[in-house]
Amino acid sequence: MTPGRTAACGRGRPTSVLSMLLSPLPLTADHDIPGPLLTELTALYASQHAFHALSGDFPDPDDIRPEQVAAALARELAHEGVEVLLARSRGRLVGVVVTLDRHPDPADPDPWVGLLMVDAAAQGQGHGRRIVQQVEDRFRAAGRDALRLAVLDANGTGLAFWTALGYQVIGHRPDLRLGRPCAVLRKPLRRSRRAARVAVVDPQGAVLLFRYHDADVGIHWALPGGGLEEGESPPEGARRELREETGWADLEPGPLLCTWEHDFTRMGILVTQYEHIYVSPGPRREPGGADLAAEHARDGILGWRWWTREELAREAEPVWPPGLARLLDAWEAESGHRRPGPGPGPHPA
Repeated sequence: MTPGRTAACGRGRPTSVLSMLLSPLPLTADHDIPGPLLTELTALYASQHAFHALSGDFPDPDDIRPEQVAAALARELAHEGVEVLLARSRGRLVGVVVTLDRHPDPADPDPWVGLLMVDAAAQGQGHGRRIVQQVEDRFRAAGRDALRLAVLDANGTGLAFWTALGYQVIGHRPDLRLGRPCAVLRKPLRRSRRAARVAVVDPQGAVLLFRYHDADVGIHWALPGGGLEEGESPPEGARRELREETGWADLEPGPLLCTWEHDFTRMGILVTQYEHIYVSPGPRREPGGADLAAEHARDGILGWRWWTREELAREAEPVWPPGLARLLDAWEAESGHRRPGPGPGPHPA
């Protein structure tokens, strides 16, 4: 398999959202490509004659034959861990992508994209980007942390396409099959994480915050809460996290205060966290419980404080979510919740 052959231009953005179906290449019982499908694939390959003239994969890039396409795909599939995926939009074959779940070099832990080809007549409609997104989603779902590919040094269009999608050049080396000079690119695969938190507001309007220390994120203040478990709804997760981190079993998540998303890095992996934040009036008290110290140590919680709105506005260390004082003021105005007056000063843990 030759990494990094890219014949997708990727210019422009689609004017409408088009569905994209990515499915494995079907073969007959004799491991051949069905005739009608081979005709479609040959037309797709032939549309990219300029790329084939650059790559040298076919003897005559202006006269690509079905048997040549079949032989090229058979060579790909002969390698362990290779998958050939067909991309269809509205039933039409618009692209083909070849992936490798692990490079032959044992020092390389990442999966690879070996070939991405989009029908030249269908370029400029966003098909290449959607194919790449689905490939990334497949490897992300499989627990892979990054994706690599190689682009021929002479393929400036291909390099521009991949770098626009967030891939970065990490080195240069010849490709495995023909020894052609290539740039090697890599992109960490961003993980998504769902979380829920509760803003507990005391009768004076102060809110409880925990001070967290995370090796990747740093010092920050956040509401009680955390990541959802498998099959857990945001209110269920908010209730569980609140009880685990405070020991309070008598409070329920109230109305939704806001949703927000933020990006951070955890153990070198990019994460986008989607949070539901609820608000619940409650008494002013200290978190407690037999297992609280162990729970806080596991979550990186250094301490806690009750914060007035004025203190939130002055805090130099990051507070999540941003603008919490403004959100709580808006909730009070909309809900009719009243506080008797300014609350007492900060209460350190």
